Amino acid sequence: MPYHKTVSDILNLLKQKGYWFETFEHEPVVTSEQAAKLRHGYSISQGAKAIIVKIKNSAGENEFVMLVLPGDKKFSGSKVKKLLEAKDLRFATEEEISRLTGGIQIGGIPPFGNLFGIKVFAEKTLLDNEKIIFNAGDRSFSAAMKAKDYLKIVRPSIAEIIGKETPF
Repeated sequence: MPYHKTVSDILNLLKQKGYWFETFEHEPVVTSEQAAKLRHGYSISQGAKAIIVKIKNSAGENEFVMLVLPGDKKFSGSKVKKLLEAKDLRFATEEEISRLTGGIQIGGIPPFGNLFGIKVFAEKTLLDNEKIIFNAGDRSFSAAMKAKDYLKIVRPSIAEIIGKETPF
């Protein structure tokens, strides 16, 4: 079965830049926990979980943003609202995600919001890892790369967005 075109877009980008990466083909996964069991040599905290949320900004306009955090963490709704000066915050729906990403399914979203014109906010502790790993646009395909190279390609805003409370 062919992968979503975003997989080849990401791999081509990494090859063009000459960055180290490795890939994993595996059974389809939806959660970080499922993915971690199939990504040998990587911990769940190295997993870069990409979550798209819809916010209502201080101007009252709706906007989608991508949050990238370690696979074993949850984001703090209050921290994200404060960071983004958001009046309201919710998870993007499956339909919204599909429209924004050209058909990528939940569970396959790569932490490359820049490919979709979405602002990216990455949790700073994720970037303490030398290498990160993520679903690269398909639930059955993961890629690993060096965190420092991820920063160069995606240029996310780095913030403290994880917390102990549930997202909402």
